[in-house]
Amino acid sequence: MSVAKPPPVSQADFTETQVSSRLAYDGGLLKVMRDEVRLPDGNAAWREYVLHPGAVMMLAFVDEDTILLERQYRYPKHQHFIELPAGKLEPNEDPLDTAKRELIEECGFEAAEWWRIAKLDPSIGYSNEVIYLYGARNLHHVGAKLDVGEHLETFEARISDALEWVRDGIITDTKTVFGLLWWDKFGRHSRVGGNPANDE
Repeated sequence: MSVAKPPPVSQADFTETQVSSRLAYDGGLLKVMRDEVRLPDGNAAWREYVLHPGAVMMLAFVDEDTILLERQYRYPKHQHFIELPAGKLEPNEDPLDTAKRELIEECGFEAAEWWRIAKLDPSIGYSNEVIYLYGARNLHHVGAKLDVGEHLETFEARISDALEWVRDGIITDTKTVFGLLWWDKFGRHSRVGGNPANDE
């Protein structure tokens, strides 16, 4: 296996320095900030961005070729989406603890084996959101505990079918697309179990 070359080293510094900051919107889930910044060339500019609590997403394996997926309605797009199980971080909650909690709450399963896959920055232009992707194996059904007002269905799907759904535009959720393509490209060829989840 060839070893990838590191990115080219650059001495350029494009850091933008905060001059002032104010809360433009304070919502139940999201907050919007409006900051004045000083650009590298000395000019001033405004930056609006969303503060997000962060989230986790899980590749939960029923067996080597089968994973859990969810179907739920997403109001901003006014349609149903097929997604990998996911959920937001609670304040001061460890991401792995969030993943374990969400897999039970949404899907009704505990997993005996967990490993860390990746950290994603899905919306770098307008949000500080981070998504932690975990793998889970050796599932044991314990029963779902959906939050009040949460409506979704969990189903098993072959990874090969899910990848076809990505190709055909049936699965369009970006984080789900990433998780599936990552596994197809890297995960299935790597050491079983990947990186232990407690090696954060």
